[in-house]
Amino acid sequence: MKAQVIRRHGPLGADSLDLALRPVPEPGAGEILVRVLACGVCRTDLHVVEGDLPVLPGEGIPGHEVVGEVVKNGPGTRGLYRPGDRVGIAWLYRACGRCAYCRRGDENLCLSPLFTGYHRPGGYAEYAVGDEAFCYPLSSSEDPVLQAPLLCAGIIGYRAFAQSGLKAGQRLGLYGFGASAHLVLKLAKSSGLSVYVATRGGRHREWALEAGADWVGEDAASVPPEPLDGAILFAPAGELVPGIMGALDRGGILLTAGIHLTDIPSLNYQRELFFEKRLRSVTANTRQDGRTWLSLARERGLVPEVTVYPLAEASQALSDLKNDRLMGVAVLRVG
Repeated sequence: MKAQVIRRHGPLGADSLDLALRPVPEPGAGEILVRVLACGVCRTDLHVVEGDLPVLPGEGIPGHEVVGEVVKNGPGTRGLYRPGDRVGIAWLYRACGRCAYCRRGDENLCLSPLFTGYHRPGGYAEYAVGDEAFCYPLSSSEDPVLQAPLLCAGIIGYRAFAQSGLKAGQRLGLYGFGASAHLVLKLAKSSGLSVYVATRGGRHREWALEAGADWVGEDAASVPPEPLDGAILFAPAGELVPGIMGALDRGGILLTAGIHLTDIPSLNYQRELFFEKRLRSVTANTRQDGRTWLSLARERGLVPEVTVYPLAEASQALSDLKNDRLMGVAVLRVG
């Protein structure tokens, strides 16, 4: 099979990935083999390639928004899927199911999780393996390119939005506007909220306005015209946190939704934390998050806007993502 293999960790360059031939993987116990149809290109992939996350030993294949068709069941599978079924493989490849966090229903906080495209080879390849119990059933009547971004950008955005607890009539701020933020914008507007966007780059500001934002600032540090009931920080820029906390109304909450964030400067208690303001991180997701989000997206017709690349142009897709050249989510069409 063809696969985009990480050749060098560090700042993205022409030699970061190599399109190589590799054997088709064999599914192990409880796993399924999937022929990849499409794979979303996520900022986490960029963090993996550039070494912002700890570099793991061995060869890596990125990609964790994987849509494909089941080819083969490994030993010990429970028959949840049959060959030909369409499934999604997301970031959470597997949780241990034994630690205290898994037992209480917080598998996103598992002490020994495995992640797709990081601990396990991902979807920048013609075939991938997924854990049967952690895959999502998908409709075979929909375009796989439009399904792929729902599997991470959508799921993590949904979890952040749900954790905010915001209701119709309240004000949500989105800081940084890309794959996840544009899906949260669609979800928030369909839930009756006003949405304020602060982001760098003219293309992203234009995208936010076209997507229905009520206000778009001139840059990522812009102050919204009204106090916010909640905000989600998608940009990996910790220096934005004090300003966002200052823009929150009393009792407001800021959720940081990225897997990587630069250091947060000191906060002024009176200005940025008093009146019961809250700062909370969002870590991965549970399978229930994924199921609830995919059901919501289907019911409300929440469809991502995409820019499609062939598998051979994965490096270009990552470069366009890094340099804010996208108006839409980058997706590799593989199958």
